[in-house]
Amino acid sequence: MTRIAWGITGAGDKIEEILEIMIESTQKKSIRVDVFLSKAGKQVMHWYKIWKRLNESFEKVKVEVDSNVPFIAGPLQVGRYDALIIAPLSANSTAKIAYGIEDTLLTNAVAQTLKGDTPVLVYPVDQFPGIVETIAPDGQVVKIKTRAIDLENVDRLRKMEGITIIKSVSEIHDYLNSLIGEN
Repeated sequence: MTRIAWGITGAGDKIEEILEIMIESTQKKSIRVDVFLSKAGKQVMHWYKIWKRLNESFEKVKVEVDSNVPFIAGPLQVGRYDALIIAPLSANSTAKIAYGIEDTLLTNAVAQTLKGDTPVLVYPVDQFPGIVETIAPDGQVVKIKTRAIDLENVDRLRKMEGITIIKSVSEIHDYLNSLIGEN
């Protein structure tokens, strides 16, 4: 069975689409997705009114207590999971990972996972220059301008060995299907 650790940070961009892909993946008997949320990630799920659905859809949903609780760094580091996917990845967590700061559950998980062979895939919300449209929790379309510093931090991640930048939600779907041999 393919085991995925899915990390959710405090960004809401594309969260509903990502949730659908992860739910669809678990319906395939050969993939198990365990969910790990930062404290801010839990808030985002409540804002988007999908907290209950998340908990009903996955066997294991754990929320950050501190940077090492729940303990996921070890299992990720030694290969008990086939991949760590953090989607969406907030600008804050992107910056922390880019500069080696490990003070949250998910930034610590990335740092520790990179010490082993488990692939790390991240979907940074601020990875494209210019104006980007996103959906607020109330359904309103919001236009935001990506800051230069956020683009620089994503570029730092691109250069880090062991990290793959996901450019679109469909890439998550394609990656999960590739793990079980589907197209």
